[in-house]
Amino acid sequence: TTSPGPFPFPREYFFPPFFTRQTNLTTHHAQLTKWSALVLSYCRHHRIFKLPLSPASTTTGTSTTADKPISATPGEDLFYSPKINRRLSLVDTREVINFLKKDGRAEYVAGGDKEGDVVWIYWRTPEEWATLVEGWVEETGQKGSVLTLYELTEGEGTRGTEFHGMDSELLQKALSVLVKRGKAQIFGQEDSQGVKFF
Repeated sequence: TTSPGPFPFPREYFFPPFFTRQTNLTTHHAQLTKWSALVLSYCRHHRIFKLPLSPASTTTGTSTTADKPISATPGEDLFYSPKINRRLSLVDTREVINFLKKDGRAEYVAGGDKEGDVVWIYWRTPEEWATLVEGWVEETGQKGSVLTLYELTEGEGTRGTEFHGMDSELLQKALSVLVKRGKAQIFGQEDSQGVKFF
């Protein structure tokens, strides 16, 4: 898999006010909307399915080269702009995530409303992924066949599809949607699960 080119950050990302909670309600709502759009497009660009929120492993104030931040970890420069040396606080970051949650575009990995340190970012929701998988099953004549979850995410047959290389837990969420729709059945042990499509 080829790594994507650099992410084109919006111009707000280079303005300090973007990283400071706005007090005016209308302005704050616009700020949350812009942050939400940034999180979704950034994660889609880098194909990030699970996003860590706290910069536990990142160091602040370390020198960077002009063009690229020291770390190559995707997600690290999302809430931190090295050019202006500003970081969105964890409280404000969680507010952005909760804003995305209301739209069904984010969910804490811990599940439910429990706020953990890692969140699912649904630049495609499990339902949207399910529709993509279902479309691929139709197009490739896989109805009635049994495939392992590994084949779906890593197999040659899915190379070039959007779900190739996706997080296996997210694939399970999408397949559960297909099971509810009566389009698939999952069986087998966790490490060797298979799915049959109808």
